[in-house]
Amino acid sequence: MKELVFSVAEYMERVAKTKKSMADKGIDVLIVTDPANMNYLTGFDGWSFYVHQGVIVALDIEQPLWFGRGQDGNAARLTTYLDEQNIYPYTDDYVNSTVKHPYEFVADILRERGLDKKVIATETDAYYYSAKCQQTIERCLPEATFKDGYNIVNWVKIIKSPTEIEFIKKAAVIAEKAMHTAYDMIDIGVRQCDVAAAVYQAQISGTKEYGGEYSAIAPLMPAGIRTSTPHLSWTDDVYKDGDTVILELSGNYRHYHCPLARTMILGNASQKVRDLGATVSEGLTAALEGIRPGMLAEDVERIWAKTIAKSGFVKDSRIGYSMGLNFPPDWGEHTASLRPGDKTVLVPGMTFHMIPGIWLDDCGVDTSEPFVVTENGAEPFCHFRRELLVK
Repeated sequence: MKELVFSVAEYMERVAKTKKSMADKGIDVLIVTDPANMNYLTGFDGWSFYVHQGVIVALDIEQPLWFGRGQDGNAARLTTYLDEQNIYPYTDDYVNSTVKHPYEFVADILRERGLDKKVIATETDAYYYSAKCQQTIERCLPEATFKDGYNIVNWVKIIKSPTEIEFIKKAAVIAEKAMHTAYDMIDIGVRQCDVAAAVYQAQISGTKEYGGEYSAIAPLMPAGIRTSTPHLSWTDDVYKDGDTVILELSGNYRHYHCPLARTMILGNASQKVRDLGATVSEGLTAALEGIRPGMLAEDVERIWAKTIAKSGFVKDSRIGYSMGLNFPPDWGEHTASLRPGDKTVLVPGMTFHMIPGIWLDDCGVDTSEPFVVTENGAEPFCHFRRELLVK
């Protein structure tokens, strides 16, 4: 029995948009290996991305073709709408083999379907697509022409459907629950790892109405001097008087993420942290309120930079990025960024995580808002007080 998250019509609309982008770029066949893109086009869902798997989108074939490890074949049968003849499991002797490679199997599929002399694109910079994959497919299909197909699907999925927006709104409720859990539990003398465990419980248990998924990124929860860099997490140390604690957490519903960041201070925190927190919140609010459909991604960053200029603080990295459907190791979509030079036009249905954190040599503050672009501006997904959290 199929376990589809969206209607077959919605999946096929996504495939049609992908094929149009392929045709515009002169591509006949696209091999999709990013697990989020596989899920987006077919519904495939499994923690199997550590072995080679993918879906093949061909202009001349209605449905995509799934390929993957034999023991994951039933996952394709359960979670996708694909017909049986479009599911290609390979035998286990391909896994971690030194004498054969799964992309030899993929080449056989393309030959069988008459696609071995076509223009074939691959997701060359996707996390789970290796140099060996590219070398093998090119060696096995010498008459094919190869192109770079990285981010083709990512740009298709940047505009969310109403159902996708509802999924992110559900994830937002879970994100708020996780943030409340962290705030309530963090205190002087409490172990960081115990708070992290409670955050995980909140993320996965979700609400009474629906549960959560595993997040593509672990809870990022640095404390003390570790807040001077954004991508550290917890230790088994206890929280101390004067600690700053950064919390970048996410709710996740059906692999649709809603990340949310806040910063806490415990006890006698420094005035510098308090000033930095006020600056970040002021700039974030101004940028959110200034968003309008039709403006460019770089225009949002310009509002932020102008607002905080008087503070003397400087941020030298982007202030946000497109986010939504994803699998580990990232919830970002790798498309539009809110930074100078990004000319992406903002249109309704785009979803972003605006996270203008600032990290100094000895401390940092990270406050964020996930939002959707609407006809009227930016609508935040979460409703958690946008300020430095003092305890």
